[in-house]
Amino acid sequence: MARYKYEGRDARSSRTGVIVATDKREAAMKLKSQGIRVKNLTEQAETTWTKEIVIGKPVKRDQFIMFLRQFSTLLRAGVTILDAIRILSLQVESKPFKRILVTVHDDLRVGGSLSEAFSKHPNVFEPLVVNLIRAGEMSGTIDDSLDRLAEHFEKAHLLRQKVVSALSYPIVVGVLSIGVVIFLLTTIVPMFVDMFASFGGELPWLTRFVINASDFALHYWYVLIILVGLIVTGIWILRRNRDGKYLVDRFLLRLPIFGDIMKKSVLATMTRTLSSLFSSSVPILQAMTMTEKVVENEVISRVIAKSRNSLERGGSLTEPMHGHWAFPPLIPHMIAIGEQTGSLDAMLAKVADFYEKEVEAATERLKALIEPLMIVLLAGLVGTIVLSILIPMFEIFNDIDGL
Repeated sequence: MARYKYEGRDARSSRTGVIVATDKREAAMKLKSQGIRVKNLTEQAETTWTKEIVIGKPVKRDQFIMFLRQFSTLLRAGVTILDAIRILSLQVESKPFKRILVTVHDDLRVGGSLSEAFSKHPNVFEPLVVNLIRAGEMSGTIDDSLDRLAEHFEKAHLLRQKVVSALSYPIVVGVLSIGVVIFLLTTIVPMFVDMFASFGGELPWLTRFVINASDFALHYWYVLIILVGLIVTGIWILRRNRDGKYLVDRFLLRLPIFGDIMKKSVLATMTRTLSSLFSSSVPILQAMTMTEKVVENEVISRVIAKSRNSLERGGSLTEPMHGHWAFPPLIPHMIAIGEQTGSLDAMLAKVADFYEKEVEAATERLKALIEPLMIVLLAGLVGTIVLSILIPMFEIFNDIDGL
């Protein structure tokens, strides 16, 4: 999208300003639709000051879900699509999203369709949204498509929050434990090193180990930073290409406990997406392609791609899923039943509901299990360091008493 500075006149007075459009012709058409006779229209060069900088997505997921709900409600109340977009553009809090909705409104005013207007902003309206809206336009049920999208994103958002919540607790406690250990090794332990050396004698092995760890943390701390940096960089490089991402995702899915939760979460996302697309009459091959992109796990994505290829060759959708370690037998069986009964979307929705409940139950069990384990781990680390200091001190006190 480019920015165009215009000078013109409407029915009342002279008008100047800036309009955003894909090209000069579209900018002129937008101004004409607003009743402005253009005298001068020049493209503005993008500078550091005029360039729009957006970190992350222009709208948060919960705000986007609310937008879909409100949009559907307005359409059901008899408000036109054009007026609904205008009303919602005045209500949204995100300024980047507000500007996008204004652009969508301008596109609709010059005769464009809603799906076409949405497709120009893929950072907000992903292909899943565009295709379901297009299906709604063809069937005259855009409000139903919006409700279906809102339900889809809402369930996906809640599922993601549950997984993040389950994984964030051990990460936070782990970082806290590392911080406490580093503090003890770099601040407390060195205070006793000189005292132990002055009394002479051989120190217990535990004390020697802790002192060596303290010396390493004090003098070679940069090695730890370099090591962590190399690990993070290595993972980032691996995930930049599909084969590396496959290896990382395969490792994550193979993790005990955590891997099972992540696998069920990805399968729930996959089946929920396919169900939404099939219920909106999106062609099955197109639905498989879109789901392959929506699923954020390369292992599952490759199986979906194989299923699509199997369909193109005239084979079965479930053939690549049978026997694959990442797919429980429930999924291919339910899909096969859905294919035979003509209710594939309903069957996939049931599978998605099942795995979402499984993820919720697993995360609750994990929270109940991980909390005492992390407390014991933190207490063990701190206790080991404290014990390494107390043992030689007791020996010193015994030697003094013996004198």
